[in-house]
Amino acid sequence: VQLQASGGGLVQAGGSLRLSCRASGSIGSINVMAWYRQAPGKTRELVGSIATDGSTSLADSMKGRFTISSDNAKNTVLLQTQSLKPEDTAVYYCYADVLTTYGDRFVGWGQGTQVTVSS
Repeated sequence: VQLQASGGGLVQAGGSLRLSCRASGSIGSINVMAWYRQAPGKTRELVGSIATDGSTSLADSMKGRFTISSDNAKNTVLLQTQSLKPEDTAVYYCYADVLTTYGDRFVGWGQGTQVTVSS
């Protein structure tokens, strides 16, 4: 299973970005997909997640500014960000919990996409 994230970049404070992550490979079913982020010198933190039934959760500091959604047909999770702040600057990582077609469970992160918010 591979996770390919895209959509990061440099944006001014107050701006928006749309991050996308597609899971590919021997995917039987996806249990959960999520976004994490890690700022320099800080631990990785959960941004939000979406389960196979469509239920979502977001960290409190991102509620009202970020929206997480999925395109199940494309095994893709999206993170729409708006009203970005300099403290949102981080590498954003896609995460997936997948049952493969071989019956194994894959749990892991993609390579990350950099989001930089200038003040």
